[in-house]
Order: sequence, then structure tokens, then C-alpha cells
Amino acid sequence: PCMSDPDYDFHVDRTAILNFAAAIGETNPIYWDTASAAGTPLGDVIAPPTFGVVAAHWNPNYGLRGTRKIPPRVEPPASEAKPRSGGGGGGGLTRVLHGEQRFAYHKPMQPGMKLRVTTRPGKVWEKEGKKGGKLKFNETISEYRDESGDLVLVATSVGVLTEKAVEQ
Repeated sequence: PCMSDPDYDFHVDRTAILNFAAAIGETNPIYWDTASAAGTPLGDVIAPPTFGVVAAHWNPNYGLRGTRKIPPRVEPPASEAKPRSGGGGGGGLTRVLHGEQRFAYHKPMQPGMKLRVTTRPGKVWEKEGKKGGKLKFNETISEYRDESGDLVLVATSVGVLTEKAVEQ
């Protein structure tokens, strides 16, 4: 997400929780077994702690929303190819890193919740890197609120922009 993203709704779905738990190799039945979860104080399945990242796919401005929107990698013709000096491919993305992700839950995220996600900028800071020059850090804070307006989750993402592509 970025600062210009609009607020959007995120519907927490039992199947999405099940698929997410399976994808991350989660074996705790609280995340997938309704009968087992019914016997807990929460009374139902809950989402794993990192499940909040799934909400990005409900954001209409998310660049990777839907597999068909992921741009194909296009290699230049051999006559225009430039030798690489490290840093990998990906065009302008060679200088962008995902630095950190934090989740602070205020309520458990459960199936059937309709959450409103609001994104705002957080702290910005810089420091000198060892291989990529100056590093610019940028927090993005997303707040997830239920239909009553109660805070369910605060997700903080830290992006890093290097001054130049990292040389090996």
C-alpha cells in the first residue's frame, strides 16, 4: 500500500483463512478446524497473525492485484542488452526492498468480519548503507476497523529505497 491508496473494504472469509494457513504450513487447528475452534474461548476459527497482508488484494490500487496484472518480464533484444554489474533484474525495482512488517492485533480477526482498511504514512528516516549508498526508510500504517469502528489490527510495513542498485 502507499499513502495515496483509498480506504477499502476487506471481507474476512473462512476459505481464505484456510488457504492462507495451508500456504504458510500452519498446523494449529484454531486456524482451520471449525469443530476444534468451537471449543476455544473464541468460539470459531481465527486468522493467523500475518493474515492481514491478504487485504492488499482487496485494495483497488494494489499493483499486484490479480495474477493477470503482474507485468511480464521483458528482456531487451540482444543488441540492446547491457551487461549487469549485480543487483539483479527488475528494472526500477532493483532499489526497492521490503524491510519489515509488524502486526498489532486489538481483536481476533474471524470469518464474517467486514473490515475497513485505512492507510496512512508513518515515520520516514535515512541511514548510510554499505553497498547501496544512502537508504531511505518509509513506514506505511494500515488500520483495520470492524463495522462498529473498533480497531482490529494495525499493520506497519517498512519499505526501503536504496540510493543505487546494490553492487556485489
